[in-house]
Amino acid sequence: MSKRPTDSLAGKIVTVLGGSGFVGRHLAQELLARGARLRVASRNPQKAFSIKPLGNLGQVQLARVDVTRPDSLAAVLAGSDAVVNLVGAFAGNLDALQGKGAGRIAAAAKAAGAAAFVHISALGTSTESGVDYSRTKAEGEQAVRAAFPAATIVRPSLMFGPDDKFVMMFGQLIARMPVMPVFAPDAKLQPVFVDDVAEAIGNALADPVAHGGKTYELAGPEVLSMLELNQRIAAAEGRSRHFAALPDTVSGVIATATGWLPGAPITSDQFELLRAGSVASGTVPGITDLGVTPRPLGLFLDRWMTQFRKHGRFGAKGARAA
Repeated sequence: MSKRPTDSLAGKIVTVLGGSGFVGRHLAQELLARGARLRVASRNPQKAFSIKPLGNLGQVQLARVDVTRPDSLAAVLAGSDAVVNLVGAFAGNLDALQGKGAGRIAAAAKAAGAAAFVHISALGTSTESGVDYSRTKAEGEQAVRAAFPAATIVRPSLMFGPDDKFVMMFGQLIARMPVMPVFAPDAKLQPVFVDDVAEAIGNALADPVAHGGKTYELAGPEVLSMLELNQRIAAAEGRSRHFAALPDTVSGVIATATGWLPGAPITSDQFELLRAGSVASGTVPGITDLGVTPRPLGLFLDRWMTQFRKHGRFGAKGARAA
C-alpha cells in the first residue's frame, strides 16, 4: 500500500451512499483506518452488517436510504462532513439512480454542508453510448459537476479483489469447464485493485482543496486482453484448459439470444461494455495523481487461485490438473 499523506478525516462523519457492496466494504476499511466516523447508507442496510465489526464502538452507523426520494437523502446526509456516492446499477431506472439522480445526490450533499464529495463513475462512459449504463454514467458526471462544482469524480476500470464477482467468477468457471468460451477475447482491460481505489477515494476526501473539481481515471499498471486474463487465471490454478475465443458476431448472437435468461453468461449490454474495453485514456489525471501506486493482478493471483486448484492449498501449482 502507498504511504498515506497526512489527512483530516479523523473524527469526521463520512457518509457512503450505496456502501453495502463490494467497493463499499473495502472503502469502509480504508476510512475506518483513517479514523473517520462512517455512515453506510443503502437501500438494504442489513447487507452491510459485516462492516460493523471493522470499526471501534460507535464508529460505524448503518442507515436506510432511497436515493430517489429527496427527504430520505436529506435525512441520511445531515451532519456529513464528506460524502461518497457509490450508487450504481446495470438495470432498472438508471437515470434516476446514476443519471439525473447523481445530480440530485450531489445537490443534497452540498445542501447538507459537506466539504468533500466524491462521485464514482466508470472508465469509457459516453453520453453517445447506445448502452444505458454507459450513457447514464456519463450524464451523471455532468449532473454532479453542475450541482457540486468542487466534487471529485473518479472513473475506475474493472476492479478486482479476493471477494469480487469478476476474477473469482472466471476462477470458478475455469476450474469446472475443460473448454472455456471467451467473449470479446481481444477486448483490452486495465484492471485495478479495489483497495487501491479505496485509498484513492480516501486521499480525495482528505484533501478536497487539492482534488476537488477534478476528474481522475483509476486504472491498474498493466493492460490485458480478455483471453490473456483467462489464460493467467488458468495458470494460477495449475490447470490445462482450452480457450475458445468467440468472434464478436457469435458472442453478440449468444448475448442477444440468452441474455434475458436468469443466470445467462452475458447480456447484450454487458457484451457491448466488455467489447469496448476498460483502459485509461490518459486525457485526465490518473491514480498516481491521487497519491496511489497501483498494484498488479499478478501480485495476488497465485494466492487467490489456490482454492480452485485440483487439491486446493495442498495441490502443487506446477502440476497441471485436468
